[in-house]
Amino acid sequence: MASLIAEGHELGKAAPVVYVSGEESVQQIGSRADRMKIETEDLFLYASTDIEDILEKIQSLNPQALIIDSIQTVYLQGVAGSAGGIMQVKECTQALLRFAKKTNVPVLLIGHVTKSGDIAGPRVLEHIVDVVLYMEGEKSSAHRLLRSVKNRFGSTDELGVFEMLQSGLQAVSNPSEMYLSEQYSDSEYLAGLAVAVIMDGSRTFLIEIQALCVSESTISRQVNGVPPSRASMIISVLAKQAGLKLQENAIFLNVVSGVFLKDTAGDLAIAAAICSSFLEFPIPNSIAFIGEIGLGGELRQVPQMDKRIHTLAKLGYKKCIVPKSAKTSPGTPSFEDIKIIGCKDLKEVISNVFK
Repeated sequence: MASLIAEGHELGKAAPVVYVSGEESVQQIGSRADRMKIETEDLFLYASTDIEDILEKIQSLNPQALIIDSIQTVYLQGVAGSAGGIMQVKECTQALLRFAKKTNVPVLLIGHVTKSGDIAGPRVLEHIVDVVLYMEGEKSSAHRLLRSVKNRFGSTDELGVFEMLQSGLQAVSNPSEMYLSEQYSDSEYLAGLAVAVIMDGSRTFLIEIQALCVSESTISRQVNGVPPSRASMIISVLAKQAGLKLQENAIFLNVVSGVFLKDTAGDLAIAAAICSSFLEFPIPNSIAFIGEIGLGGELRQVPQMDKRIHTLAKLGYKKCIVPKSAKTSPGTPSFEDIKIIGCKDLKEVISNVFK
């Protein structure tokens, strides 16, 4: 980020940027910059933990931006407590805020997070700053999500998607399909596999739901990536309202790529995957599912249906199963290349897909 600002990618001209590290030496940061092939001459590195010393040193540079890594390592003389303490973090942030307002220089603070995922230090830190961004990612995945949780100047719905490469973080060109695995042709491999269209902020993602129904198993149920209570409800509705005799089957559910499914728009794909495995009927890989399931087996509309369908059409899907109310909704777009099939309940879904 510091190199991009220094090189003037968004500003149209190069401008000095100061990167202050309280954890690593200039040599360590320099070696990482060499590995990432950063060659700009307008990026200045400084290793210090004294806020007063930092602000004094950068006065003559008049930088385009100041980056502090991290706020938990710096301290302010005359304030009680050690660096990272509640008072130090609060007062250091206030001092940097005064500097930003006085000089009109944007200040970016990098902060540690706790095991629960919250910013370490006093909660007031989030109230002082204008924008709070979280960088999220699973250890087993190369993808990172940059999520906005506070923004005084705009929406918090935007979501940045990046991939960690040898050269550093790179923006993902088409994040909608990054969770999709290799697409098989219509074959036995697709039995028990269905594609859901979910939203995370302003982004649309396609994810694969896998289901496996096994008779006479000692394990009754195993769920990965789906809330257990939600999975139990969908299975019970399929048995009661759709007439599937699932009681004597062990059901295994898995969301591919380690994603945890929170969007209720994935309900229909979960049900379709279970039906596919139970009926041993493969689902064509050109079909996707969007919809929430009610206790009566009815399909309910979900928000931003037009954006979800637009993403499917762009990725070449031929059919999309949606609630009937969504198909007749004024906000639902029509596309020549994709057929939108509206169903009022699970029985209609089964008769349309598994026939």
